[in-house]
Amino acid sequence: MLTFKVQHCCPNSSARAGEITTDHGVIQTPIFMPVGTVGSVKAVHMPELKDDIKAQIILGNTYHLYLRPGLEILEQAGGLHKFNSWSGPILTDSGGYQVFSLADNRKITEEGVTFRSHIDGSKHLFTPERVMDIERTIGADIIMAFDECCPGDADYKYAERSLALTERWLARCLKRVRETEPKYGYHQSLFPIVQGCVYPDLRRRAAEHIASLGAEGNAIGGLAVGEPTEKMYEMVELTNSILPQDRPRYLMGVGTPINLLENIARGVDMFDCIMPTRNGRNGQLFTSRGTINIRNAKWAREFSPIDPEGYSFVDSQYTLAYLHHLIKADEILGLQIASIHNLAFYLRLMREAREHILQGDFLQWKEIMVRRMDNRL
Repeated sequence: MLTFKVQHCCPNSSARAGEITTDHGVIQTPIFMPVGTVGSVKAVHMPELKDDIKAQIILGNTYHLYLRPGLEILEQAGGLHKFNSWSGPILTDSGGYQVFSLADNRKITEEGVTFRSHIDGSKHLFTPERVMDIERTIGADIIMAFDECCPGDADYKYAERSLALTERWLARCLKRVRETEPKYGYHQSLFPIVQGCVYPDLRRRAAEHIASLGAEGNAIGGLAVGEPTEKMYEMVELTNSILPQDRPRYLMGVGTPINLLENIARGVDMFDCIMPTRNGRNGQLFTSRGTINIRNAKWAREFSPIDPEGYSFVDSQYTLAYLHHLIKADEILGLQIASIHNLAFYLRLMREAREHILQGDFLQWKEIMVRRMDNRL
């Protein structure tokens, strides 16, 4: 089984440092997981992920991998680990968020979701059972339950119906996982997902139900989808007051560096988000001094490092002026440098958070970092 050990809890907050053990390695928490949507973290080689960015676990997307390259190829390769040459742990989402974002091309029923591929328009059906089989075939160490990702602005009746459907689908996911075995000889852990939109009674109900199941880890979904930031923090705090203390907690799809630190303070252990790579490709850099829009003309003659604190090898090798030039010229190397820098910043931020939790001064350090990172340079 996946195991989780809480090593230290920070005084006056819910922040904790821990260690997750999987068959593909150990993950020190809190941790950020780079998103490898189609089996690769965009613009980043695996050696860079491991050695420079120091990623400990990456995420794959069930919807995209199912459509391309497809399950037959992944199974022939021996699973995603062998297909993409990543030797560490992998987590797969269930594809639910991607399916439900196809509002004009999908239909939700009790059975599951019928949708059309964004690639060729072909028709597909995702049921809880089918998604569990797909995630088994992809071969992740941690697989997510199939749920409906409720919009952040949904009214109460919709959110209540959506949660009830997610709970029924979860029961089917659990049954399917119990009935099947991993394909590649190592353990796979199913994480249920707490939904409930921004309604405290629904979040409480969902968290209490999931806490009763005794899963190896638990996830919090349906946040950072349009609701106010403070409402997200409120829902995380409520949910984590109920979820088991001795199991890892994964907040899905979040978010900015400040979001990560604030949610660590509220007891979250694991995060993922496309923001560091997507925003990097669009010219936004996260640094220890604040955010930078590298496209701005002010950086054209700035020959200092990207981040003076050296969060990545690219910070010492390349200047802001050079990266400004590459991005403005639409040079592919610029996208790679920005992606590597942002991911390295996120992962080092997690390591520093862990160090300060262990030292007992996480809250003081967090407040300093939040003020610094809130600057627009």
